[in-house]
Amino acid sequence: MPEKPETSTGAKSLLKELKRQGVKRFFGYPGGVLLGLYDELYGEDELMHILVRHEQGGVHAAEGYAKVAGRPGVVLATSGPGATNLVTGIADAYMDSVPIICLTGQVPTFGIGTDFFQEADITGITYPIVKHSYLVKKPENLAKAVANAFHICQTGRPGPVLIDMPKDVLNDEYELTNENRIDSSFKPDIKGYKPRIKGNPKQIASAAKRILSARRPVIYAGGGVVTSNASKLLLQLAESCNIPVTTTLQGKGAIPHKHPLFLGMLGMHGTAYANFSIYNCDLLIAIGARFDDRVTGKIATFAPDADVIHIDIDPAEVGKNRKMRNDIDIPIVGDAKSVLKELIAKINEKKPDTQEWLNKVTEWKEEYPLDHDPIAEELISPQHILKTIYKLAGDKVVYATDVGQHQMWAAQHAEINGPRKWLTSGGAGTMGFGLPAAMGAAAALKDSVGTDDDRSDELVVNISGDGSFQMCQQELGTLKAYDLKVINCIFNNKNLGMVRQWQDLFYDKHYSHVDLKHGSPDFVLLAEAYGLRGHKPETRADVDEIIKTAIEDEAATVIDFPMAYEMNVWPIVPPGASNMDMMGVDNCTLTSKQRETPDFDWEQV
Repeated sequence: MPEKPETSTGAKSLLKELKRQGVKRFFGYPGGVLLGLYDELYGEDELMHILVRHEQGGVHAAEGYAKVAGRPGVVLATSGPGATNLVTGIADAYMDSVPIICLTGQVPTFGIGTDFFQEADITGITYPIVKHSYLVKKPENLAKAVANAFHICQTGRPGPVLIDMPKDVLNDEYELTNENRIDSSFKPDIKGYKPRIKGNPKQIASAAKRILSARRPVIYAGGGVVTSNASKLLLQLAESCNIPVTTTLQGKGAIPHKHPLFLGMLGMHGTAYANFSIYNCDLLIAIGARFDDRVTGKIATFAPDADVIHIDIDPAEVGKNRKMRNDIDIPIVGDAKSVLKELIAKINEKKPDTQEWLNKVTEWKEEYPLDHDPIAEELISPQHILKTIYKLAGDKVVYATDVGQHQMWAAQHAEINGPRKWLTSGGAGTMGFGLPAAMGAAAALKDSVGTDDDRSDELVVNISGDGSFQMCQQELGTLKAYDLKVINCIFNNKNLGMVRQWQDLFYDKHYSHVDLKHGSPDFVLLAEAYGLRGHKPETRADVDEIIKTAIEDEAATVIDFPMAYEMNVWPIVPPGASNMDMMGVDNCTLTSKQRETPDFDWEQV
């Protein structure tokens, strides 16, 4: 009697491939077309499915997981509204180059295009904001699509990949053959997809020569340094050549916060000394950065007299915003880690003469320090909260933030001394990102137990605002259900702080629709409603003890920090202005001198 052929279903092959890819936990929300898949998940003991409270929370959680773990996060949503609820998070991941796999249910293949119940053309909707997408039409093709998606999303410039899975593709049985079986020997071979990893040797040699001749160099490091695991090499280059380093919002953690060569963040809310250094440098070494408008300000005045070395894995970014001059600037397309390794080898033990430059940078640091606390001692300030967290928890903290004033205060003052400890929404600026991203980070830390990179002793802190927190506050329920510890710090000024600040400074104080004094919840009672503990300090004297209690608590907590209604983030560069036009007022250490080009005889350097 002939042997019965081995069979599978799309759902079974999907779960098998997720496990082969090393997935331990993923985030999802069920729906009608996914019930066959969820039936396969019933009793599954290798894959943990985390039931989120909203699909947007799931996709941001996948982002947080990916950023901390250094491997793709996975989110699952049903068809129609379930899939469209992922769109904001997918756009966020695309802008910030985060590797995530988005699995969406779809109506049966025979119903596609007929306005079937809960049908949405999610591949069409997300086409501009994914690195690649698949609409799988046959169950035997699903496993290969998943394998290819994992390869695409984390190679080259990382980004989101979407796989749309019709109901019948998940449920139908098919015969396993040598052609459609995926095993350990399978290697994706995608026609036309060959991201460049190694940089051009001639360009690298030219870059090394230019670095050695520089007198006023600055390294401008972006999120690509963290993504490519190049932080140690960045530090090696900076230290071996005595070059100061400034980072973008996404590059935070690429160099230790208190390193003497660190200039802090640059740009709209960057340090004065970072912006001064960029304006006056003669060589700008951009690594894994895209010359974003919030970084450059008026592009014509961003490093106006500098030669530029631009290292980036995405050739589309080189010269996109800051035009490269063929006879002067040096573009290098390749992975930051690979290029930096070759660049350091070319430089060898030689050093550029930068001592006079470093002396001047030190003067700027001393004259325009960011280390200020503008609020009366008895009141609560963002600076004091962030310093207290570091005092009590040190380097064992992963920070997530939402978007707004609190995000900028955290970017300025949170002390982070290593990569993959900073999660924030940069390019998209997505309010609601913080809590679910922190949730994903906590899941990633749990999955690190027993690995070579066990980080289970680290703490996740979400810095949020009272506006942003309400976007995805329902994920407190997920924290409770899955025992994911996150300390949620709400900087509560009872308004949409960054919008109010812009209205204050640039719209004649026309405070239009920014007030949150009425209709916001009592965040302590909200935490308690979800079975968590909430705290609300009244004065600065309460802050240390409450944060200490939250650190010692085994469960997630919410801390509602009351803030002054009118508090602003300083410094700030007006939109469209030069970074040399930083604004400051009485409660900022910057003075009117900030508007002057620093007086420095460069001919003596």
